[in-house]
Amino acid sequence: MTPIARASAPFDGPWMVAAAAVLWGTNGTAQALAPAGAQPLIVGAVRLLVGALALIGLAAWRGQLPRPFDRAAWPLRPTLIAAGSVAAYQLCFFAGVALTGVAVGTIVGIGSAPIAAGLLGFLFRGERPGRRWGAATLLALLGCALLALSGSQIAINPLGILLAVGAGTSYAVYTLMSKEMLARHPAPSVMAITFGLGALLVLPLLFGGNLGWLAEPRGAAVALHLGIITVAVAYMLFARGLHTTTVATAATLTLAEPLTAGALGVLVLGEQLTPPAAAGIGLLLLGLLILTGRGGEGRVASDE
Repeated sequence: MTPIARASAPFDGPWMVAAAAVLWGTNGTAQALAPAGAQPLIVGAVRLLVGALALIGLAAWRGQLPRPFDRAAWPLRPTLIAAGSVAAYQLCFFAGVALTGVAVGTIVGIGSAPIAAGLLGFLFRGERPGRRWGAATLLALLGCALLALSGSQIAINPLGILLAVGAGTSYAVYTLMSKEMLARHPAPSVMAITFGLGALLVLPLLFGGNLGWLAEPRGAAVALHLGIITVAVAYMLFARGLHTTTVATAATLTLAEPLTAGALGVLVLGEQLTPPAAAGIGLLLLGLLILTGRGGEGRVASDE
């Protein structure tokens, strides 16, 4: 298809990606409000399963549910890689955080994604992020580090670091593969098949796991929020935003996730906002505003 430039809109590609990241930033607060007995890996698997069912339902309602085993319409390689990346992110991130702590795991996991995405976008799509992306990414990463490390006990675990890097790389690979598929297929179809297969990969985690917390009203509300809001709604926004946003810029904009998580920690969970954390929030916000501003170099022509 010949790319056609899309007119600027108040809520265009970069803003959609940033909005998705804001929704992802509610993950930590939602998990903190879950009933006792909700294990992080099980919560992550339930989140992915509920989100996949919601995305499949949306695709079916819009008549865009992919036909099974149609390899001519759905190239096997990007589909399987994207689905595997979705599952790998869940496993690597939660395992990495468990081994090396929330602060370091979050910094390495989320912070490595823009770097990996920038390299992958350049190598496989010929995207050149540019100096504006570099400056914005540096500011956002510094802000993320200040926000996550303020007042935290630091524990470095080599395996935990490796798993966190694996999570960031998995996210970058998912972004790259999704952009390739979204150039040829509608967003509901891509999200349905990617997350449907990803959910099947993590389904074994639920066998023998403690699912009793789902029977409680608060547990069910947490599962629905995580699945519908932070997966179905967030990834549909992300998919729409990817049409006019480069891979590198999209990954940097997702640093709005720790910004949101930090703000919710103060407003909802009653956490104290230290001066380093406040400075981190300011740097993160500045970096994100640079990328979402008019004329940002992270925009690309739409394929629609």
